[in-house]
Amino acid sequence: MTLSFLIQKEFLQIRRNSFMPKIILLFPIMIMCVMPWVMNMEVKNIVVEVVDNDRSTQSQQIVHRIEASRYFVFAGQSESYATALKHIETRGVDVVLVIPPRYGRDLAMGKKPQVLVAANSVNGTKGSIGASYLSQIVTAQVEPSMSALQAKVATLNLYNKHQDYKVYMIPALMGILVMMLCGFLPALNIVGEKERGTIEQINVTPVSKWAFILSKLIPYWIIALIVLSVCFVLSWAVYGITCQGSLWLVYLLAALLALFFSSLGLVISNYSDTMLQAMLVMWFFVVCLMLLSGLFTPTRSMPDWAYLTTYINPMHYFIDAIRTVFVRGGGFADISRQIAMLAGCGSVMAVWAIRSYSKHK
Repeated sequence: MTLSFLIQKEFLQIRRNSFMPKIILLFPIMIMCVMPWVMNMEVKNIVVEVVDNDRSTQSQQIVHRIEASRYFVFAGQSESYATALKHIETRGVDVVLVIPPRYGRDLAMGKKPQVLVAANSVNGTKGSIGASYLSQIVTAQVEPSMSALQAKVATLNLYNKHQDYKVYMIPALMGILVMMLCGFLPALNIVGEKERGTIEQINVTPVSKWAFILSKLIPYWIIALIVLSVCFVLSWAVYGITCQGSLWLVYLLAALLALFFSSLGLVISNYSDTMLQAMLVMWFFVVCLMLLSGLFTPTRSMPDWAYLTTYINPMHYFIDAIRTVFVRGGGFADISRQIAMLAGCGSVMAVWAIRSYSKHK
């Protein structure tokens, strides 16, 4: 009975807060409706300028292919490489293609003329991928046999047939929502009561540490599951993307992730004296866990010492598991290891949250 009254108190505090219900409602809507369009690793709108020193039919074919590509924005032709390089330095152009003299004649004689591709690498990703795209267009003309071979290769996409990056990012965004809401809100909870002085009223009661900490955790588990349900509806209504596997497995994964981050938030809150201190410490852990989870980049591309951190990173297990269920339609057996690791990390952190809380502070 004591626990139920404490949980009721937490929900009353959330409801009476003029800001908290709004952020809990608007945060998932903003993340799900805006971020999938923005967090796209596909590079487009690459501004290309051509220096055609040959003016042949073959060189103009390359220019027309650049104009027809949906990845490039053709900025016209320049008189010299020096002029085009100045346009790169002023960031008006991303990539410059220089076609040498006698390019068409060398092609007709069976030679393989070399062209120059100069890319603005201030933005390394855009520069390298843009140069790679442009090189494929040039190679298709210089080596038609290779182009014909690639045309005969049939690609079958099993899980993301239209190569829509939103299918890949939406499950990860659900994890970010659970992490942010269930991490920051508990982190600011106890330390907020410390600043207001209301924690002293709880400390003088016979309420056990277990009951007190559980009353702080359970409301945010419920909030996480409600937010996840809103994400499912928005994913279906806005993008037409639905979960290919069992929704219950996704709810289980979200509950385990919420257990870890809400417990982590309470641990930080127990050791913090001010809300600013708790918020900065929580932000440190959230950023590190998120960037080292494989959310944006493959974990195998990390150095060996950084890759070792994924073994104790619950966000990594969640991202791997939810993409397996949501995108591939995997079952319990496919994510049993991830579930076990999430449960272990969450349990350890929950015990730490209970042990770190002291009624005598």
